[in-house]
Amino acid sequence: MRVGVLGGGLLGCCAALALAERGVDTVLVDQNQLLLSRAATANEGKIHLGYMYAADPTLATARAMMTGALAFAPFMHRYAGMAIERIKTSYTANYVIHRDSQHSAEAVAAYFADVHRLVAEAASGREKAYFGLDLAMPLRSWRPAEREAMFNPQRVLAAFETPEVAIDPDALAVTLRACIAGHPRIDVRLGQRVVSAARGDDGIGVVSERAGERATDRFDHVVNALWEGRLALDESMGYRPGRPWLHRLKYGIVVPLPRGQQFPPSITVVSGPFGEVVMHPDRRLYLTWYPQCLQAISTEVAPPQWPKHPAAPLRAQIIRGTVAALADIMPRLEPFNRADFADADVKGGVIVAWGSTDIVDPASELHRRYEIGITSAGNYHSIDPGKLTLAPYFAEQCAQRICGTA
Repeated sequence: MRVGVLGGGLLGCCAALALAERGVDTVLVDQNQLLLSRAATANEGKIHLGYMYAADPTLATARAMMTGALAFAPFMHRYAGMAIERIKTSYTANYVIHRDSQHSAEAVAAYFADVHRLVAEAASGREKAYFGLDLAMPLRSWRPAEREAMFNPQRVLAAFETPEVAIDPDALAVTLRACIAGHPRIDVRLGQRVVSAARGDDGIGVVSERAGERATDRFDHVVNALWEGRLALDESMGYRPGRPWLHRLKYGIVVPLPRGQQFPPSITVVSGPFGEVVMHPDRRLYLTWYPQCLQAISTEVAPPQWPKHPAAPLRAQIIRGTVAALADIMPRLEPFNRADFADADVKGGVIVAWGSTDIVDPASELHRRYEIGITSAGNYHSIDPGKLTLAPYFAEQCAQRICGTA
């Protein structure tokens, strides 16, 4: 059997490894010159346990996220040889409830309690699966005096310490690239843009373009693991979703914490169009603020080729606006307002999700991420992972579906 995996982001790389380890000859195709070089590394790396999604009181999104989160590190251990407890992670996230939250502090606190109960139940018997962390410990609510010493009381109503962490997506990418490069059953095709796919008597033909020339490869199975190109490829196969979607370009800032600067805690501000701070032990700091970092929205089946790195003066505007907004919430970041950020890496990626309105709308479908997964039509498999968190889980599920094995 020969399988084409289209897309060299996290989902595609995980799918290729899961298939190859089952003895399947796999061709991994990506339009970039380096695997895991766009959306896979242009994010905060959060491995969601479900706390983010208070706008989904059914808890369906939370259940989906914790399923993926508990499978993430074990997948990397099985296929990339990464010891679960040695995968680089951030400091644990503190969820901060903004005074302008779309939901009351009481409602969010009740939601957190429900999610944490489900997390503890899901982790029972798999206590170390989430990067070796203990998920049974109760959430800690910050005491008022402690909260007011760290956060602006005019902005923050409550704060909760959670066990949720982020991985370092760049470090993970280095490891996965090495695993794939050394695998005898994975044929990597870089700089090759997928154009279309069509079913034939001898499998599925995939048309791709490289250096202006087109060629067709035939596969027994095809895995559509493209990110912003997934819907367009589905359409070429005759499948078009009967619901609206959005492609959004969002930037984030990665900067080393200056020497002498006190470590800020990792925070996620909820619930609505806010932002977060992700602090890593190696002094790697990630900052994002939604109103400044969201720079484009497209409803086209394939979005424009948005730039990964913003040009000046937009770069400076994103940095200054983000730092000012986060420092207004957490004054410990105030010295950053005077930093020159010459060594900051401002990079963006596309977020693909179902919905017709942005997250400023409390009723937006973007607040729910459970209508995702693998859609198979015979030997064609299109995967919507929803979030980075679920990419390894769905890659494993797809490999099982193709091979008929666990």
